[in-house]
Amino acid sequence: MTYSQHARAVVNLGAPLVGSQLAQIAIQTTDTLMLGWYGVTELAAVTVASALYFIVFILGAGLAWAVVPLAAAAAEMDDTTQVRRVTRMGLWACFVFCVPAVPLLLSAGWLLNRMGQDPAVAALAGDYLGLAGWMLVPALVVMVLRSFLSALELTQIVLWVTLGAAGLNVLLNYAFIFGNLGAPELGVRGAALASVTIMTVSALALLVYILRRLPDYDLLRRLWRPDWSALGRVFQLGWPIGVTNIAEVGLFGFSSLLVGWLGAVPLAAHGIALQLASITFMVHIGLSQAATVRAGRALGRHDATSLKRGARVVIALSGAMVLLTVVVFLGFPHPLIGLFMAPDEPARAAILATGTVLLACAALFQLADAVQVIALGLLRGVQDTRVPMIFATVSYWAIGAPAGYLFGFTFGLGAPGVWLGLVLGLSGAAVTMMTRFWRRSVREV
Repeated sequence: MTYSQHARAVVNLGAPLVGSQLAQIAIQTTDTLMLGWYGVTELAAVTVASALYFIVFILGAGLAWAVVPLAAAAAEMDDTTQVRRVTRMGLWACFVFCVPAVPLLLSAGWLLNRMGQDPAVAALAGDYLGLAGWMLVPALVVMVLRSFLSALELTQIVLWVTLGAAGLNVLLNYAFIFGNLGAPELGVRGAALASVTIMTVSALALLVYILRRLPDYDLLRRLWRPDWSALGRVFQLGWPIGVTNIAEVGLFGFSSLLVGWLGAVPLAAHGIALQLASITFMVHIGLSQAATVRAGRALGRHDATSLKRGARVVIALSGAMVLLTVVVFLGFPHPLIGLFMAPDEPARAAILATGTVLLACAALFQLADAVQVIALGLLRGVQDTRVPMIFATVSYWAIGAPAGYLFGFTFGLGAPGVWLGLVLGLSGAAVTMMTRFWRRSVREV
């Protein structure tokens, strides 16, 4: 394939994945806005509960993401049996993970109390997770089915289902949180019910599509029978992905904790800058997922030339997005930050001043984060996850976290110093993982 053909393939594959990531962000934003309208205590409770749920979810999601490179490599060899085997065992692995994880979430209220949360907040968070904990099962099913479809480069349906879920989420939140459209007013439990419903509907929609449009894969054939060989491959590839996810999420959580020690204004500016960076980062996540699929298919063909060309194209597209983000963040900081504040906010001037500096840091941060997530996608595509897990964990926690504390507090740079620590940690991961891909993975393929 030529570079232009690779570019078209990546864009056709990646654009729906980027769109689905943005739609997922829209779902989370809608939940935050509508619960904020309902009550501050309810919003605080679901914020804490969602953070706990997300940690559990991304650990299990590593098992689902392992399906992508395994199924992509098998699909490139037209081995429908192997695609079915790894997908079925991806479902098995996620169901096994849910056995201890769901009860943990359902009974998390006592854990939040023990962690020193406000009793009212902990009680509402427990009410939320008492229902939302069941969402983990369909959520991981959705991740496995998305991985299967992505491996086959059928991502349009993923986008449409996610967009439909975003619209349904608004309607169900409106009904169940506030008691509209004849529904009872359930508050946080209404938000949980809406989330469980849209995730279940999404899982069923993807499953129906697969069974009707892809009958050759016969995905549910002998689903009840274990396939120990395929299950072992999914687990060996998936658990390092989950640990890598936890390490990265933990780093960002730690940075918020550090900035929180500096006061409400720096924390508000930090939250706004991080939200803006997260939105633009969805593009790089979509491209990373596309990189995993394309690299997996190149691995299936043992085509090193295609692997290198595809990698260069993905890196170039990601780099173009980084350049655009840098221009926007540096050129229009006040309008962007102002979107998240009321015009008469008393601390508006202070938040704008701090946020402007943090957006400049976010420009550097985007470059490092984009490179490392693209490198992760490429390495996962060639089924290399354990060493990248070590690179990421060491870079995040032996470099990024200590540097953030050192620059922020010892050197007195405050919130920008914490962000410089993030940049260093992500840069370490980016350099080591990208070097491993070009020096080892390409040569082995």
